Amino acid sequence: MPLIKPFAGLRPAPGQAEAVAAPPYDVLSSDEARVRASGKPWSFLHISKPEIDLPAGTDPYAPQVYAKAKENLERMLAAGILRRDTTPCYYVYRLSMPTDSGMHVQTGLVATASIADYETNRIRKHEFTRPDKEDDRVRQIEALNAQTGPVLLAYPPCPAADALLAQVAGGAADADVTAADGIRHTLWVVRDAALIENISAAVNGLAALYIADGHHRSAAAARVAATRQSAGESGYFLTVIFPHHQMRILDYNRVVKDLNGMSEEVFLARLGKNFSVSPSTARVKPANSGEFGLYLPGRWLRLSIDPRLIPATDPVARLDVSLLSEFLLAPVLGIEDLRRDKRIDFVGGIRGLAELEKRVDSGEMAAAFALYPTRMEELMAVADAGEVMPPKSTWFEPKLADGLVSHVLD
Repeated sequence: MPLIKPFAGLRPAPGQAEAVAAPPYDVLSSDEARVRASGKPWSFLHISKPEIDLPAGTDPYAPQVYAKAKENLERMLAAGILRRDTTPCYYVYRLSMPTDSGMHVQTGLVATASIADYETNRIRKHEFTRPDKEDDRVRQIEALNAQTGPVLLAYPPCPAADALLAQVAGGAADADVTAADGIRHTLWVVRDAALIENISAAVNGLAALYIADGHHRSAAAARVAATRQSAGESGYFLTVIFPHHQMRILDYNRVVKDLNGMSEEVFLARLGKNFSVSPSTARVKPANSGEFGLYLPGRWLRLSIDPRLIPATDPVARLDVSLLSEFLLAPVLGIEDLRRDKRIDFVGGIRGLAELEKRVDSGEMAAAFALYPTRMEELMAVADAGEVMPPKSTWFEPKLADGLVSHVLD
């Protein structure tokens, strides 16, 4: 079986992409999704978050929720809002996001990826998954007989693939939507047989692909494939694959509720064992690995870890998120388990350093830590080693939209 292949995608009909495209199902609460979908009958949130069409307070994992998703999909098909391509295609997907330094652009490939290669780790993982979240995605796939949330993948250096995607993106787009958050989603359909063959040859020749985001979706697809014995389209799962060098990981910062019984002075003195500590008159956004910003009520400090503590070869232990846990959160603050300890919370870098100040100055939290973003090369090194990243290590922006292309399982 090839690593990737084209497929007959289920897409918004011409002129309907703006009405359909929606944020990913897992970035909105049910209440937020209900507000976003208000007055928008064709929003894909009616399929990805169908509890919004049931009484408030409905358990989002109740059987009637998945039944409602199926009903809403059938309604959009019957109305001609969604249509399926008649032949297998690839799709080129460009994300354009305004940033403080200009426009960030990344251009990737929508394809289906092999479950068999996922199982043998040619499609490489870096996270543990939770059974309850897997169960949810399995039920959604089975109810719809389709995968609607793409898995975000990265491919290693491949100039041939980069050039082919750029070639497609030079033509007229089939869908072009700018979301409320200012992110532009542009899609081109690749129908030309020769171009499809060239794209397949370039990507299928790669040694590996890397899951960036979507471990629960890929694990759920693998479970569905196992029950269906990987028959037909169920042997593949929906992906968007970007060149690793174009992908943008933001910082994933930490806030803690208390200083483990210490005063600020004692706490800062304890940090001096493993970090240099210096006050800052401005917000501290780390410029390098091994540097951290610390916010206490009304003041910022810059922390730099003793470089002798950074292991040279361990791809997990040398991550900034690991260094902060190993030499500060655990020994000083007593926070050993990031998954279960209620004294710590996590703030995606998209919210900015002002959010850290807000959480601390409100009295909700005692301290905040700003981190340098994990790099794609670090993620890939962890995956290559067969290891697992610490919780909340990566925050990818911009996010993919749901609804622009779905994968029907025949």
